[in-house]
Order: sequence, then C-alpha cells, then structure tokens
Amino acid sequence: MTESSDVTLEALDSDGSGDSKRDRKLLARQVARYLIQNPDFFAEHMELLETIKLPRENGKTVSLMTHQTHLLRERNIEMRQRLDQLLHNARENDQLFLHSRRLMLALLEAESVAEAGAALYPSFASDFGVEFTSLTLFGPLPGGHSDLGEVRCTPRPAAENAIGSILRNGRTVCGILRPAEKAYLFGKDAEAVASAAVVPLANQLGVLAVGSSDPQHYRSSLGTLFLSYIGEVLERLLPRLLDQR
Repeated sequence: MTESSDVTLEALDSDGSGDSKRDRKLLARQVARYLIQNPDFFAEHMELLETIKLPRENGKTVSLMTHQTHLLRERNIEMRQRLDQLLHNARENDQLFLHSRRLMLALLEAESVAEAGAALYPSFASDFGVEFTSLTLFGPLPGGHSDLGEVRCTPRPAAENAIGSILRNGRTVCGILRPAEKAYLFGKDAEAVASAAVVPLANQLGVLAVGSSDPQHYRSSLGTLFLSYIGEVLERLLPRLLDQR
C-alpha cells in the first residue's frame, strides 16, 4: 500500500492527537485525505470494518457493515416498490387502451348522433369511471335530427351567455365551475357536480363536459390528453352524422 505524505499508519494508530478540537479536526481531515488517496485500505484491513460504528436515529450505534446491509435492504425494498408501480401502470395503460379501442369502434359504427351518444355515455361511466357526462351541440341543427338521445342541443347564444369564457378560451378546462356554468352543462345533475373538465369542440360544434362529486378530482393541473383526444374524434364524427338525412 502507498503511504500518504499527510498521515502515516502510525499516526492513525496513535492516541496523541491532542486535546484540542483543532487537533482532532486536523487529524480527522488527515484520516479522510489518507482514505481518499488509498481507496483499497479497507480491502487489506477487513477486520476494521466491524469496529467502525455509525450513529442511528434512535441514538444507538451500529457497525459499518450492518449499516451497509440496512441500506441495501432499504434500496431493495424501494426498487421492488418502483417495479410494482411500473407493473401497475402498465396494467392500467393496457386497460385504457382496450377501453379506448372499444369506444372508438363504437363511435365509428354509429349511424346517428343518438347512437354516438349511446356509445359515449355508458363507456365513460363504466369503463372510465366518469360520474357525469354531458355532450351538448349548438343549434340550430340541420333538419331531421330531432331525436338526439342523451345528447343535448341548445342555441349558440345560450351557450355564450352561460359558458362564454370557456368557449373563448378554446382549450380543455379543468376545475371548479361557476353555478351558471354547471347548470348549463349538467342540468339536473348540476348540484352534484363539484369539479369538471370541459372540452369546447371546434367550429362552434358544441361542448363535451365530464363532472365529479369530488372537488379535487378534476383539478386545474389534471392531464387532459385523453379527454381532448375524444373531443377531436367527436369534432370529426359529428359533422358527418349531422349531414345525414
């Protein structure tokens, strides 16, 4: 082993470090420097590892090897938890893909606005856990579309009066809505809706909204990628269905 010029092995074994704090700190720095310059020191003095004691949070001390074993055990538990979370996320993503695929196919097969609503509402409720769903189109609609099923239709001016700020924003909005906004979007269910996400559909077509009784469920920071995606699908699907006679 190469000895450091700062401290010798004899100095390490000596108890003549002095009584002052300055001497003890100086020796500590010398020991630390020596170990940095001689990283293989403990490889040649394994018996010293068991003599090194480290303090614990409970006030007790443990050997360095016991401390390292404890750290490895904690890291192993942490890695196992991360792996479990990754597997859980993978399973959720698989379910999301299957549910989304089923909804997309049902929407593509719809031959009327009512059939599109009949595909959308149950899927949101059973597959995606949405408590309240509202799809509202802005009228007047082309003739021959009096039966819209669960899909609502209101004049555009009524929408402007109730949710004008949301429509002008043009992007998906999440959070707590004003009473007038909830009343317009969710009708009789408005009182039960504590938070919501609202997607304005392009070309003044209408608006898609989902609600929850939990005020924290649809937070302003909530990711809206999936809901915006459904909105884009409806923007392309509904005009074709409305053009049918």
